[in-house]
Amino acid sequence: MSAKKAKGRLRVGGNPQIAKAEGDAPVRAYIAALPGGKRNHATGLEALIERHAPGVRKAVWWNSPFYGMEGRGWFVSFHAFTRYVNVTFFRATAPRPVPADGTGRDARWIGIHEHDLDEAKLATWVKQASALPGWDAGRRS
Repeated sequence: MSAKKAKGRLRVGGNPQIAKAEGDAPVRAYIAALPGGKRNHATGLEALIERHAPGVRKAVWWNSPFYGMEGRGWFVSFHAFTRYVNVTFFRATAPRPVPADGTGRDARWIGIHEHDLDEAKLATWVKQASALPGWDAGRRS
């Protein structure tokens, strides 16, 4: 495999194309393939998630890292766009304050630009979301 393929190709907006897989290695490959400042930002996001959700499990699906708790499903994911990183909380109608950038039936998301990460607020959401039943990708609800 070539070095370019091993690192992953960048898609529109600088989001890496990484093969779907579970575990720490594909998530680390995703983060390593991000360009410059986004890599630093994603490294910080992952460290915050690991710190506030001990025992978190990881996967890459749809070219995005997913984080979940065993037996409870996935609670958060992030995706790189041209000017920001979008953080999505699944089953996120309960965490307070509610992430306000976007809403879906059972999800809330927030776009985080490189220099405006509110670590305290994000840590609160991670703690709350990781304790709730998350999203099970195997069922459609």
